Amino acid sequence: MQHTFFFDGDSKKIAWVIKTDKKSFEENRDHAEIYLDKVTSLQSKYIALHVGLFWGIGKFIIKNEDNILIKIDDQKIFDHLSGNEEAVDEIIRTRSNFISKFILQRKLNVDYELIDSKNNLSSKLI
Repeated sequence: MQHTFFFDGDSKKIAWVIKTDKKSFEENRDHAEIYLDKVTSLQSKYIALHVGLFWGIGKFIIKNEDNILIKIDDQKIFDHLSGNEEAVDEIIRTRSNFISKFILQRKLNVDYELIDSKNNLSSKLI
């Protein structure tokens, strides 16, 4: 199945939207106490991507070997996830490591697309 995945975050909340052919799932969460008001927006976006993918699998929306188009509204994240740049931040490095392992374990086919922030469907949930 084909999915389109949007994600966003700030120092207080994370959010994601998963669109399939027939449905759209919107979710947001307050940061866990360990991260609340302690992470940057960039770090928070990685947390949102990690949690959102995990949530999508847990809810049986995303299944093994599915195709996911991840829409990214930040050039740094796009460059990092598409393999053109390494992360130097420990939180980002840890989250991206979990994301990579998760993608491999579930044999997900992932593509990344850079979008304008006004087209990020998850931003309205923050």
